[in-house]
Order: sequence, then structure tokens, then C-alpha cells
Amino acid sequence: MSTPTADSATAVIAKPAQEVFDFMADPHRLDLWSFGTWRVEVAPDGLVKGTAIYDGSHTFVRIDADPARLLIDYAIGTAPDALSPRIFARVTPGDVLGLDPDKAMLSVVALRTADMDEARWQGLTTAHAFETGLIRAILESGFDHRSLR
Repeated sequence: MSTPTADSATAVIAKPAQEVFDFMADPHRLDLWSFGTWRVEVAPDGLVKGTAIYDGSHTFVRIDADPARLLIDYAIGTAPDALSPRIFARVTPGDVLGLDPDKAMLSVVALRTADMDEARWQGLTTAHAFETGLIRAILESGFDHRSLR
């Protein structure tokens, strides 16, 4: 059993905060950047079913976005009725940080549960660091890898 903790990954993105928030809150765009929810199916009620790119397992996600605060909670789990809000994102407008207002900082935080072993935790934190950079690249370039299918 491990001690619960948290990890964060952050990127400054050359796009306005609202654009970054809209991207992160859109369930149809999860498969652009999330290794755990590749090739998503989005139910009419917003429940996302994705396939993990690294082992083919299914992950379910429900996105709870707060546009006024630029906060997003991602409740995730292996079954639709067993979701836990373990990942969240905050988008901070650039001018709050002394940056150009057409920039934003994206911070993604993952919570480690007591039953998560070291290998799984290491994989999750490594993936989130890469995903955050991927999100920046996608937003700044406009590239959609799904067009290559």
C-alpha cells in the first residue's frame, strides 16, 4: 500500500486561456492527447469511454468543467459506476502570471491512491508530463493526428 500523494505537470501555451480551457474540457478531443483515453466514444450524457494506448484497457471519464474558474475535474475509472475525481486541470490566464494575455498556463494534477503501486504511479506521472507538452504542441500548431488515420 502506498501513501497518497500528488504530481503536477505544467506548460505555458501560446494561446488564450479560454481556448486552452475549451480544448481541455472537450471530451471529443481527449484522444488527441490522453494516452489513457485514445479512440474515445462519448455517450449522450457525456460519459467518455476510451482505450488506453499502452495496454488496450478501457477507461471511463466524466468531465466536470467550471468555465468561470477555468477548472476541470476528470473523474476516471474502469467502470462507469466507479469513477473517482483523481485528475484535475487549471488554466491560468497569462496576465495573471505577468505574461502576455494571449498565453496561458495549463497545470494538470494527478492524485495517487493508496492502492497504486510504484510502477503504475511512475507511468502515470511520466505520461502526464509528456501529455502536457503534447497539449501545448497541438494547441500551438493546430495539428490533429486523427487526420492521419
